[in-house]
Amino acid sequence: MEFLDKVYFDNTLKSYLVVWGIILLVFLFKRYLSRYLASLTYRIANRIFKNVDRKNYIDFVADPIEWFIVITIAVFSIDKLNFPSALHFKIYGHTSQDIIERIGPGIMIAAFTWLLLRLIDFIAIVLEQRANQTPDVRDNQLIVFFRDFLKVIIGIIGVLWVVKASFYQPIGNVLTGLSIVGAGLALAAKESLENLIASFIIFFDKPFFTGDLVKVNAVTGVVEHIGLRSTRVRTGEKTLITIPNKQMVDSMVDNWSMRTGRRAEIKLDLHPQTYAATIETFIVHANQLLESNKSVIDSYNVSLKDISKNGISVVVEYFTSSLSLNEFDDLKQDLLLSLKKQMEQDEIGMMVGNVAG
Repeated sequence: MEFLDKVYFDNTLKSYLVVWGIILLVFLFKRYLSRYLASLTYRIANRIFKNVDRKNYIDFVADPIEWFIVITIAVFSIDKLNFPSALHFKIYGHTSQDIIERIGPGIMIAAFTWLLLRLIDFIAIVLEQRANQTPDVRDNQLIVFFRDFLKVIIGIIGVLWVVKASFYQPIGNVLTGLSIVGAGLALAAKESLENLIASFIIFFDKPFFTGDLVKVNAVTGVVEHIGLRSTRVRTGEKTLITIPNKQMVDSMVDNWSMRTGRRAEIKLDLHPQTYAATIETFIVHANQLLESNKSVIDSYNVSLKDISKNGISVVVEYFTSSLSLNEFDDLKQDLLLSLKKQMEQDEIGMMVGNVAG
């Protein structure tokens, strides 16, 4: 066994075999180790959040745990070897050994940061599932917002940690430098910062929520996503429009989903030769028609608005409960058809037809 004591690149063959054997062993059993550790952390998660699905949790965090174990064991094992003197060289004043020693901790921190990000994603999914069981959509919106916000914060902390561990830079000096750079970036990225601040205003002021039908300036559609920088709205033409959050805050937002009811107006311009008795009969029939739909119509009014040489104006106005747009359009269509049939029955002609609502 003397050949195991032979030295190659400043390390014995035995040392190489031990190190690579450990790495190979961990690599072969990484799946089992990661799932075992995931099961241990599941107990903690289940105590905090209650009734967490075990299989989903393990499947979600097993991969980052798996690679974190492999990277950590590999870095610590390789660190036990002597750096080969034959591979010594300098790049911009830094030795190759120093560069390799800095890379290891950086990779470990990156793997650990990935694990934390996956945990945040899983926690957000669990909270979303519970929020979906309540009628209030505000919970879902806040979960998505804070999920994205926490991921950004953890990403920044991970980068600063890498700077500290791999580049040996004091965090205080880095933060001081970042504050100076940040001041310059704040001036250059003024609009982006305004959008970020506007996103906090939206989430705490709650003018609209995901799933609401809104009208902003000339854009009307359903809010699909509220992010840290912009809000995405799906229009009636099925296009996706991205609106900066600052514009959502500064503009007049008409939230149609929060309306307590809907108003409709049907204007009928009858022929000027229509008899008064015929008009009176038509108004009575129109009131009876609206009364028959009292289950969805809260209030209504049918009145003769104007008489001129161009025609006689009869206006049908009604307010409904908070119906969906499709239900509202269907009701209006039924009323229009019924009024048209009544006009045909009473032989009432029209000069100009105009329907608004």
